[in-house]
Amino acid sequence: MASNPPPLVDPYGRPLIREALTREIAKPSRASVRTIQSGHPAQGLDPGKLGTILRAAEDGNAIAYFELAEEMEEKDLHYLSVLGTRKRAVSQLPIEVEPADDSAQAKEDAKLVEDWLDRDLLESELFDILDAIGKGVSTVELIWETTSSQWTPKLLKWRDPRWFEFDRTDGETLLLRGGEEGIGESTPLPAAKFITHFHPAKSGLPIRSGLARIAAWGYMFKNFAIKDWVTFLEAYGHPIRIGKYGPNESEENKSILERALYQLGSDAAAAFPETMSVEFVDRKAGTAPNDLWRSHAEYFDLQISKAVLGQTNTTDAQAGGLGSGQANVHNDVRGDIERADAKLLAATLNRDLVVPLVMLNRGMRGKYPRLKIGRPDPVDVDSMVKSASALAEMGVEIDAEEVRERAGLPGAKAGGKILMPGTGMKPDPAPAGDAPQTPAGAPGGPVPGKTGAAMLSRPLKPAGGASEPALNSAKSGGADGGAGNGEREPDAIALTTEEALGDWEALINPLLDPVETLIGDCGDLGELQSRLVDVLGEMDVDAFAAMLAKGQFAARIAGLASPQPSGE
Repeated sequence: MASNPPPLVDPYGRPLIREALTREIAKPSRASVRTIQSGHPAQGLDPGKLGTILRAAEDGNAIAYFELAEEMEEKDLHYLSVLGTRKRAVSQLPIEVEPADDSAQAKEDAKLVEDWLDRDLLESELFDILDAIGKGVSTVELIWETTSSQWTPKLLKWRDPRWFEFDRTDGETLLLRGGEEGIGESTPLPAAKFITHFHPAKSGLPIRSGLARIAAWGYMFKNFAIKDWVTFLEAYGHPIRIGKYGPNESEENKSILERALYQLGSDAAAAFPETMSVEFVDRKAGTAPNDLWRSHAEYFDLQISKAVLGQTNTTDAQAGGLGSGQANVHNDVRGDIERADAKLLAATLNRDLVVPLVMLNRGMRGKYPRLKIGRPDPVDVDSMVKSASALAEMGVEIDAEEVRERAGLPGAKAGGKILMPGTGMKPDPAPAGDAPQTPAGAPGGPVPGKTGAAMLSRPLKPAGGASEPALNSAKSGGADGGAGNGEREPDAIALTTEEALGDWEALINPLLDPVETLIGDCGDLGELQSRLVDVLGEMDVDAFAAMLAKGQFAARIAGLASPQPSGE
């Protein structure tokens, strides 16, 4: 009697319950704790209130903290910008699926994951998962669909972090507030139903590791500066208005005078009893420190840029003494953060998405495919081609197809013109009677086709520096220049070209020497570009021009003197 297959267990040790995969477990409801209605703790925020919110989050009640984190993104334009930049930088990175090994089974597992990743919504879904960068944790619910042969996540739905809470004992295990019904005790998250991403800005408990907690103090103090600045701008340029009344004035008339003072400030018109007077005092408002609040706000913007992006140069134009070197250093810091974010995201997706997807469709595995997220390493194509050429001339066999792929060039199309050394395209087949061809694959022979690995095993340039057309053009002749063995002797034009190129270095050096000297004097590419025009007049072109004139004259004489074949 056949035994039942072993139960499927996720990386946390929780069994996969297939019946729960297709329904929404953490959906919102008015009658539960998972309501879409939100508080607004940022209103009237002061140091005392902020401290209370952060301490409550540590104690297990993080609702106000998550609400504050969302309000910060809504109300602080700079925080929204830098946080969005960091999330979008990672959500748009290319994703590669790496099989667990070289077996056919592992490659099929990887193909399953690759097919699912080919979806239009993936970038926005990754953006939602990266909400953890600000809040410290994010939760996306997997809504699965099943056919007769396959389980696939149909939707990845972002869930409000207020609907979850951390276990009060360890502070790390995430629980669903109110359970599935939203009205009971908090329960553990079911297996294969949620992508839970933790993104620590610092070591410690997840609720204390989000950037929002770190940036909250800067947000609050910046908000104070903005409010004071707006108040200043409202009264800027207005004179002080002083009302005067006699000692026996009634309370009613005093109230009339007070209203009149306000109306003078806003409407420039007011009515008050004749027994009272109003005095205007010019404060010389133009001398006020009108940049005081601006500099205060900009200071905190810089600190938030450092906290979120690790630097300021890619978001705020800052003068520095290092020139472009400073910008490069700052951009390198941003690149380091991007790579770290990508590795954290890949680890979460491998654990909460790839493993359940493969497990549900293909069963338990000892090792599963892995996602790798990040920019491909830059390839110095020029250096690679030069190295391949040098090694091929030494007889080292190199896979030509791999060189082509690493250079980012497309493969040859059937019937298309194929680039060949020295000709720019594949030459026509040699006529019968020409010199025999070297066998394919042999040193000095042609590159084999795709029936096997194409090997670069001959010089990429013909030996001696002369081009193939110069060596193979002209009339046939004998081994000593005659016409005895089917070989061709160079014609007058080819000989003129070969002679002119014999001393090309002596002709080119006077042209390039001023440029090479300038390159040695310049500190960077920008300086080189700006000074290049200054050395154009120093380039000695006389010898080169004389050579061209002589070559043209010799070629013309040779052409006129050569007998023309009949019919031409």
